[in-house]
Amino acid sequence: MSSDADVDPSEYEALADADVTMRQNDHGLHIADDEVTGVSSQGQTPAEALENLAAAVETYTEATNDDTGDDWL
Repeated sequence: MSSDADVDPSEYEALADADVTMRQNDHGLHIADDEVTGVSSQGQTPAEALENLAAAVETYTEATNDDTGDDWL
């Protein structure tokens, strides 16, 4: 992870294999990008951006999982 922020993506299971970069936009929001999935999220603090990214990557991973969940068909 490249950042000046004191946040650790390995604290989040969804980001175990992530390559996270952090940046700050012109409005002061912190943006966390997962370079592996292409998913990004933001927050008021680096920690909040990372927490939001973990949730977004988890949702992305569930949505792109090969298991369709249509066992009832």
